[in-house]
Amino acid sequence: MIITKKVLRNVSLTAHPLGCRRYVENQIAWVEAHAKQSGNPHYPSTTGLPIPKRVLILGGSTGYGLSSRIVAAFGHNSDTINVSFEREPGENKTATPGWYNTMAFEDIAKRRGLKAVSVFGDAFSNQIKEAVAQKIQEELGQVDLVIYSLASPLRTDPVTGQSYKSVLKPIGKAFTALSVDLESDIVKQATIEPATEEQIAETVKVMGGEDWSLWIDFLLQRNLLAHKAMTVAYSYIGPKITYPVYREGTIGKAKEHLESSAAELTGKLKAIEGRAYVSVNKALVTRASAVIPVVPLYMALLYQVMKEQNIHEHCTQQIYRLFTTMLFSGNQVPTDSDGRVRVDDWEMRSDIQQEVERRWAMQQEGKPLVQGDLAGVWEEYEQIHGFGFPDIDYSKDVDPRIV
Repeated sequence: MIITKKVLRNVSLTAHPLGCRRYVENQIAWVEAHAKQSGNPHYPSTTGLPIPKRVLILGGSTGYGLSSRIVAAFGHNSDTINVSFEREPGENKTATPGWYNTMAFEDIAKRRGLKAVSVFGDAFSNQIKEAVAQKIQEELGQVDLVIYSLASPLRTDPVTGQSYKSVLKPIGKAFTALSVDLESDIVKQATIEPATEEQIAETVKVMGGEDWSLWIDFLLQRNLLAHKAMTVAYSYIGPKITYPVYREGTIGKAKEHLESSAAELTGKLKAIEGRAYVSVNKALVTRASAVIPVVPLYMALLYQVMKEQNIHEHCTQQIYRLFTTMLFSGNQVPTDSDGRVRVDDWEMRSDIQQEVERRWAMQQEGKPLVQGDLAGVWEEYEQIHGFGFPDIDYSKDVDPRIV
């Protein structure tokens, strides 16, 4: 079939297998090039760093989770297990980009002599936890690092069987602000109605720290965490511009719960001298972030400002810097006053935010976006779904089952 990109309300409905493979190959090439170099203070060589060699990534098929898997494997020769919920391809339909990414990653990793396996299914379920435990025992024995990078609109409680849905809404009152569609450069106004108390509670249930805690409890009970094992969950704070819909909204409440869980988990991990951290990452194009109103406009302005200052990072660059200069530098892990690792430090620099705010004030409803990099945001969005690579002929027939 000829696979074309289909986007509905900033959600891509298709993925291209050849393009997804190219995306993974490009990220691997960047990591390998920087892992061997020296003299760059921002992206130092990984040689000699005490990186864990057995890594479990919960949500390791796209976004920051995939980048974590790539950095661990191709920067530090780590063996990896991924857990993610994917749709496999059919004769006349494409798989999810995460499925294609995973097939490409594991093919390359195994050819390099690395162990790389996946468990596909609902990571919130006890059944998948049991399947992962078996994989760890068979392939790795124990794990030294657990990355928690799940983003889901739905979670079924494994104890009660009750299902919960997450929503991206403000709290208390409606929020109206400028936004922009990825496929259009016209600025528009977006209004999001406030969440109910039930929606707030459900979002925390889905996106908070409960499942992260359940995973670590489970792995501890099964003796699957190695001595001094570390676990890291990914979060986001962002600027004041997006506070009402993000940090002060339903998803922000969930992230606060996630962050408070880190201290509790560190207490539980003391028995093995382990640690739990939350890493606050920068705003980047992911399948989840692209559907949050207001955020695409903010990212377009942020990208342009950070590129002008030569400090823009894609997902893999961000995780590479997190691993090499913060988590596994050989020094004490740097944290803020709330115990969080702040790899969003470049994004939140005062000069960067002041310039973004200045450009935000220039935008007018119904007019084209000015002084922003919407093209760069759109390019990243296309490429994480396997589109937008100039050397791939998208008019050719492709078997969607290709790996």
